[in-house]
Amino acid sequence: MRTERKLSRPDRVFARLDREPERPAHIDVPRMSRHRVVLFSATLAFYTAIVWAVVVSSWLVRLDWQVMFFRPYQQWPQIHAFLDYYVVLGQRGPTAVMVAAWLGWRSWRQHTLRPLLTLGAALLLLNITVGAAKYGMGRLGPHYATVIGSNEMWRGGDIFPSGHTANAVVTWGILAYLASTPRARRWLSALSAVTSLGVGMTTVYLGTHWLSDVLLGWAAGLLILLALPWFEPLIARAEIAILALRDRRRSGRAVPVPVPAPAPVAARPAFVAPRVPTEEGAQVREPVGVTRTTKAPVYMAPGPHTSRGERTPVTPVGSRRPPNSDRVSRGTPSARPLTGS
Repeated sequence: MRTERKLSRPDRVFARLDREPERPAHIDVPRMSRHRVVLFSATLAFYTAIVWAVVVSSWLVRLDWQVMFFRPYQQWPQIHAFLDYYVVLGQRGPTAVMVAAWLGWRSWRQHTLRPLLTLGAALLLLNITVGAAKYGMGRLGPHYATVIGSNEMWRGGDIFPSGHTANAVVTWGILAYLASTPRARRWLSALSAVTSLGVGMTTVYLGTHWLSDVLLGWAAGLLILLALPWFEPLIARAEIAILALRDRRRSGRAVPVPVPAPAPVAARPAFVAPRVPTEEGAQVREPVGVTRTTKAPVYMAPGPHTSRGERTPVTPVGSRRPPNSDRVSRGTPSARPLTGS
């Protein structure tokens, strides 16, 4: 009976990845639908309300001070060591490297630059919007607060909104944004929301941010994710431009031209030996093109050979010219008497 080997979980995962087609057609690009527009508008209203509540020193500012005086890091010191590592999930450098490595593998697998370009666009928007809000409002953190009950606005700080929270929302939320199936998008959205809120509450626990900073940072990151479909045409044009630049560089690269092999020089026709009479009297001619290697006779003494002009002409064997006793060799004085006057 034939039995099949039971695959382990990693084997099944890699087998499924190997069956994934290149440039998957089922991965749709999110569009700015009506539902997304409503969510974007509601989040923008929430963002504006948080800023207004802090500016006018409302109940939200009083809550910030109450949480700060509660000092959570002193109430639960046993989790302090764990949260010191957990807050790294909101730092821009490590999280960007981890997510970029995963999206780079996806880009290579699917033969498209869209995942990496989308991450780059999201981080660029994050730096511009959150950075401008931080330095524009200049709020001081709990450790540097000067007046109890004050909103600590416009005093040269840079913590409002929380950069850790906004970065966690964007960095981990981009995985949900680029998910290939609706089910994966829902699960990743919930996971990124919990992770980002956990990072924000960790900064409150450590005393580096107000509670209102975390709420505003969460809203700022969500606004960037909801606005990404507006930048999809720009991302597509950037991908086309990068691929076209790559093709131009490939075509402009010096390609070694193969040197054609020299044409074979026609060999000189070999010396055609005269016909030698055979026993039956037939004339036999050696084939043209066959070079005969003649060896010097054994009886010839070794030494330098004379030039061709100094050699005595020898009548070849088997010549057609009849022997003439009166003919003298060229170059010798004639033996006949000169006649004439």
